[in-house]
Amino acid sequence: MLSAALVTSPLVTTLATGPFSDHFSGGYGGPGWWFLLIPLFWIAVFALLFTFMFRRRRDAITRWKSEHSPRRGAEKTLAERYANGDIDEVEYRARLEVLRANSGD
Repeated sequence: MLSAALVTSPLVTTLATGPFSDHFSGGYGGPGWWFLLIPLFWIAVFALLFTFMFRRRRDAITRWKSEHSPRRGAEKTLAERYANGDIDEVEYRARLEVLRANSGD
């Protein structure tokens, strides 16, 4: 049988309640591996935002260049002349073919 002095000693009490005190008192064991998920999440969010913004900008620049190319301007002028009746359909198609052949696209 254990003596009363041994049962009430601080060492026995600490050893007996140690695992429970950490669990119930919110013992701090460090942030854990999941702590890395927070910065990785934000890095992924910013990477996606920058990727989509860069893609939209690149597409807008490509679209602007195609709309303002010299070939496009020449075709537009030719179409306006055909619409105004300055040239007939045969001449319009012949000139359009020459424009497209010389553009290199």
